[in-house]
Amino acid sequence: MSIDSRLSPLDETRMAPEQRRVLDAILSGPRGNLDGPFLAWIHSPELADHAQRLGAFCRYGTRLDTRLTELAILFTAAWWQSQAEWQIHAPIAREAGVTEAVIEALQEGRDPPFELDNEALVYRLGKTLYTTRRVDEALYAEAVAAFGEPAVVELVGVFGYYALVAMTLNVFEVRRGTGPLPFAEP
Repeated sequence: MSIDSRLSPLDETRMAPEQRRVLDAILSGPRGNLDGPFLAWIHSPELADHAQRLGAFCRYGTRLDTRLTELAILFTAAWWQSQAEWQIHAPIAREAGVTEAVIEALQEGRDPPFELDNEALVYRLGKTLYTTRRVDEALYAEAVAAFGEPAVVELVGVFGYYALVAMTLNVFEVRRGTGPLPFAEP
């Protein structure tokens, strides 16, 4: 699928050795492509190198079920109205088991009709964190009881990492494909 952005195009014949090294690491890793924010980050290979390793952990290595990770990513994409982040992760979330009703509600900015308590908890944690920039004691205790302290730390990392992804994609107007955008542009 084609990726467009406002960045200057990459010219593989003019890449610095550090860019080439990071590009090779991204292409040989679990993603296998230069999709999403990596199109921007490769312009700063040091940032790309650190971010791609953190991103691989946040997406593939946490203690959370993939369904919950993808829910947190979609919530973040909807919060930031990040076109490419949504375009990339909505199909992955569906495949991981997030229901169409939840995906649709997130895209429309509504509270989703959750059937599973752990999904509702991820949503409440993300919404509280993004809205108030804090999490109160009761919600924190509920999250730790449900997921365990290490997984809550990792979940906050997922929210933070994908906020960075969303900001990158928004600033550099990264778009995936030619179809309609999931969110109205401001």
